Amino acid sequence: MPTTRIKICGITTPETLDAVLAARAEYVGFNFFPLSPRHIGPDMAASLASRAGTEIAKVGVFVDPDDALLGAAISAGRLDAIQLHGEETPERSAAIRARFALPVWKVVPVSNAGDVARAALYREAADFILFDAKTPRDATLPGGMGLRFDWSLLSGLRLALPWGLAGGLSAENVAQAIASTGAGLVDTSSGVESAPGVKDADRIAAFCNAVRAA
Repeated sequence: MPTTRIKICGITTPETLDAVLAARAEYVGFNFFPLSPRHIGPDMAASLASRAGTEIAKVGVFVDPDDALLGAAISAGRLDAIQLHGEETPERSAAIRARFALPVWKVVPVSNAGDVARAALYREAADFILFDAKTPRDATLPGGMGLRFDWSLLSGLRLALPWGLAGGLSAENVAQAIASTGAGLVDTSSGVESAPGVKDADRIAAFCNAVRAA
């Protein structure tokens, strides 16, 4: 069986980055959305990127970003991929990929089967799809709230793009999530925190161990 890859998102400090590296996750997420409790600026992004080196792939998380923000964050964070977590259309996603010449991960919020089907719209506009739980209309954040959706919606999914799963994943449920969906990548943020935006090294290790044991 292929190994499910792991992304730990919303890292904000050197200490928690070290925990991610020690746990041998394949991806780390740097959040550039100003309203998020996990937001980092260019200086911290540069510091974390320097500390990470080439040991792990660095994914920048953005919500409807303009090109100026993307350019500054990509440079500071030495990003390996761009994750779009807003209302970006296929056209905007394709334009970002063309301009910055980096893989684009498009987040598709899910609450029903129709939402899952929307992923096909990005076949020519993204390199990877990340299915996440759809947040309430009045929510200030598009993700990272510990919400999950009905994983059976992804059962037997056939998609032209590789895809992964996010939304409410923790060490306690990630094995079930992998078994239910067959996701090739799992992404967690709040599931490895002791408080919003505060990562816990033990929870990071437990999550990665649970994925590898699944």
